[in-house]
Amino acid sequence: MVNIILLGPPGAGKGTQATRLVEGRGMVQLSTGDMLREAKTSGTDMGRKVAEVMERGALVTDDIVNGLIAEKLAHGARGGFIFDGFPRTLKQADALGALLAQQGLTLDAVIELVVDDKALVDRIVKRAVEARAKGLPVRRDDTPEVFEVRLREYYKNTAPLIGYYWAKDKLCQIDGMAEIDTVAALIAKVLDRA
Repeated sequence: MVNIILLGPPGAGKGTQATRLVEGRGMVQLSTGDMLREAKTSGTDMGRKVAEVMERGALVTDDIVNGLIAEKLAHGARGGFIFDGFPRTLKQADALGALLAQQGLTLDAVIELVVDDKALVDRIVKRAVEARAKGLPVRRDDTPEVFEVRLREYYKNTAPLIGYYWAKDKLCQIDGMAEIDTVAALIAKVLDRA
């Protein structure tokens, strides 16, 4: 069992690679967005808290996110966990370390998908153009202006995690601009060494 964090800005390919790991290695992807949507409709105490906060349009607190992560960790995962979208801040990174320790688990690797920002913006614009050409809905955040705001937010809030995990000797950097199969093979090498 291997537990990892996938780091990288929006559009770097974290979701694509996480899906491959879920299918190929039986890992469980813990995406905070998915967990919040699931909790909101679950009817549990935590779900009612999440629904109330989201209905007010407020940001979900770290305590709530930590609670959701703790619930998932308690259920275990045969192939390990992939943390996607969490942690986003240094405070959340500390909380994740504590949550893993409480369950007797470790964080085996933090995989940063390193990308070129300009090429990433071009990739997102291309994705929107292809969706329009196929008659598919275009994601609201697939415009250069919105995407650049998301990139700035990533670098402001999440990028400090790179140094945090480098100092803990957990950081592995992979060229996120490579072909999808190449990125998957590089991630597999990291996991096989963990």
